[in-house]
Amino acid sequence: MASSQQPSHQFAIESEEARVSRLLNALSVMAVLFLLGIGGKAWFSEHHVHAWVLWAFGGLVVANMLIFAHTGSRAQQKGGLISIVGLLFGYLIVTGGESNTGPLWFYVFPPLLFYLTDLKTGTAVLLFCAFVAIVVFQFPDLPIVTAEYSSDFKIRFFAALAFESIFCFVLEASRLNARKELMDLAQAHKQAAQTDELTGLSNRRDMQHRLNEEFSRHQRSGHHFSIVLIDLDLFKHINDEYGHDAGDQVLKDFATLMNAVIRKADVASRWGGEEFLILLPDTALLQALTLAERLRQKVAKHEFSFAGDSMPVTISAGVCSIAKTGSVNELLKHADLHLYSAKENGRNRIAPRVRTHEAEADPDTHQPS
Repeated sequence: MASSQQPSHQFAIESEEARVSRLLNALSVMAVLFLLGIGGKAWFSEHHVHAWVLWAFGGLVVANMLIFAHTGSRAQQKGGLISIVGLLFGYLIVTGGESNTGPLWFYVFPPLLFYLTDLKTGTAVLLFCAFVAIVVFQFPDLPIVTAEYSSDFKIRFFAALAFESIFCFVLEASRLNARKELMDLAQAHKQAAQTDELTGLSNRRDMQHRLNEEFSRHQRSGHHFSIVLIDLDLFKHINDEYGHDAGDQVLKDFATLMNAVIRKADVASRWGGEEFLILLPDTALLQALTLAERLRQKVAKHEFSFAGDSMPVTISAGVCSIAKTGSVNELLKHADLHLYSAKENGRNRIAPRVRTHEAEADPDTHQPS
């Protein structure tokens, strides 16, 4: 069942990544418009260099968007935007922007950083930025530093930044935990909807879905497949004589035995009650008959027991290949007719008939892998 769960989990991750990319595109457009506007204000305030720098950062955001549109790399999109915002923060804290208010724009960075990266990476980047701010604040005489900040501003800036960073960290950690719990819950519900509770095999709904998928693959590419419809002989007698707990144990033991015989590519399901169905992809009728006969022999030789009581268990099975039918319903109908024939002819047999020596002469045919 794990193989069927993995694509769904991957699809959920891909969907979230796509949503993040769309959000980043929207934020990038807003950032460009904002930088153009602030740059225009700086220009009319006679801060021409500052205006050109802000417009240049807007150009970098546009370039990042164009690169993403060309490559489709979401990692590049995230990394590029984080780098641009980080460089912009460095410029604003070194120069002070207009009226030494440049560092205040850094407050938009922590929530964006934690949203786009993991908690460890976000924390590391924030600590590095805080270190840069400390260097600039403590050493205003450095050649690249043109701004000077008051002690009150420094204290308020770091206090607010620390509070916001911790707050964003806690919120993002809570969001990630809630997301994981929801995904685990959804996965558990999906598994429960696809799995027979007693045997752990696929249930009828899941098998019907798999049959339809396999039939679609057959129509597209011509790959043949077969099914084996199995019934535990005189199962009602086991329940009546030994009890329903013994019957449940027989069903579980048979499921284990069946899984040991089939390949990893095959799918075994509990079709209903004491009926089971095996889907055999890329398998012709003779191979399916051989597997069914091997399973019949193993069941007949296996010692089923419960609470010290030994219970004789045999199976009957009907086998059919998609090559003999034109739809899933016809396939199931033919397999059911063959199963009925096997039970009518004395049980503990496979229909259509396959000679025992055929199964023994080719022991490697359809071996589990």
